[in-house]
Amino acid sequence: MKNILTLNEISPVINDYFDNTYNVGKEVDNPIAILLRSFKMHDYALPESVIAVGRAGAGTNNIPCDEYAKKGVVVFNTPGANANAVKELVITALLLGSRKVVESIEWVNTIKDAEDVAKLVEKGKSNFVGPEINGKVLGIIGLGAIGALVANAAISLGMKVYGYDPFLSVENALNLSPHVKRVKTLDEIQANADYITVHVPLLADNKGFINAKFIEKMKDGAVLLNLARGELVNTADVIAATESGKLSKYITDFPNAEIIGKKNIICIPHLGASTPEAEDNCAVMAAKELIDYVENGNIVNSVNYPNCSSPRCTPYRITVLHKNQQNMIAQISSVLAAANINIENFENKNKGENAYTILDIEAKASDDILSKIGKIDGVIKVRELF
Repeated sequence: MKNILTLNEISPVINDYFDNTYNVGKEVDNPIAILLRSFKMHDYALPESVIAVGRAGAGTNNIPCDEYAKKGVVVFNTPGANANAVKELVITALLLGSRKVVESIEWVNTIKDAEDVAKLVEKGKSNFVGPEINGKVLGIIGLGAIGALVANAAISLGMKVYGYDPFLSVENALNLSPHVKRVKTLDEIQANADYITVHVPLLADNKGFINAKFIEKMKDGAVLLNLARGELVNTADVIAATESGKLSKYITDFPNAEIIGKKNIICIPHLGASTPEAEDNCAVMAAKELIDYVENGNIVNSVNYPNCSSPRCTPYRITVLHKNQQNMIAQISSVLAAANINIENFENKNKGENAYTILDIEAKASDDILSKIGKIDGVIKVRELF
């Protein structure tokens, strides 16, 4: 029985994918893998039996991925599984940034006990006039799974869309509307966009990249949307811009104490992926990734090891997590050759300092062979699948 430990409530749809050889639940001993959503693992005592962690969501800030890589624990995430949910909230944010819906609702709540509500409404509504988004320019920074969906939706709503993504994948490019104008510099986004929305991962080199210098290049009165990560924005600079009117609105899905209640800032309580459909999609995707790794050794959507997968061509497979260093494949191969075991097929990929090798061999490897491979300098973990 293969035990899968869940550290959060996970959609029950996963039960349709784990067969009766798996035991999935909150209280299982010696789990081979862990499935979670937002559980913070940095201070978690990881069981030694764990070989993989599946995050039902895209962000992995709650998981010590580098530390786990050193232990030979592959961390998976589910990019794109919640893309439609986030896209819909971005469109909502666009409208909230234009039509002063939030402010008008707050005002209406103040006149609940007035004598003539209808009269007050007609008199007061002029304070909340806002423009339509039809015909306006939306600048999108990042045309990944979410950004591409936002671009296509905005085109359907009659907007002009400028997209910036120097790392645009072939898949996302094929899914992008031909009406999206792809630009080569952020300057083109800043100079032309009435609305800018950000859809990039948080990295060490882009933290706070939306700052006073960035905002200064934007059109006066533009709207800034951040439903990606709060730390992409310099909070103090955004507050200053909304108070001065340089930005007419800042709308974010990542509230913090500094921006809540500030003028022209609308905070949404991290609702981007909070739909039952997104939770189901993320759970299913994470479950499939874990099953494929546990049973076949295939890595798809890992954040700390390279994606590396191959159809099986023999019943016997060895997988090796190792450092990305010279002569590794030769050393592994020599161990098998010395035992007169032929390699029928192999795949090797690297990601930074980590690498992964899959070897389909003609016969079952002995414990002695696995031990010799495991003792090669730079090898982190060896598994045999059959």
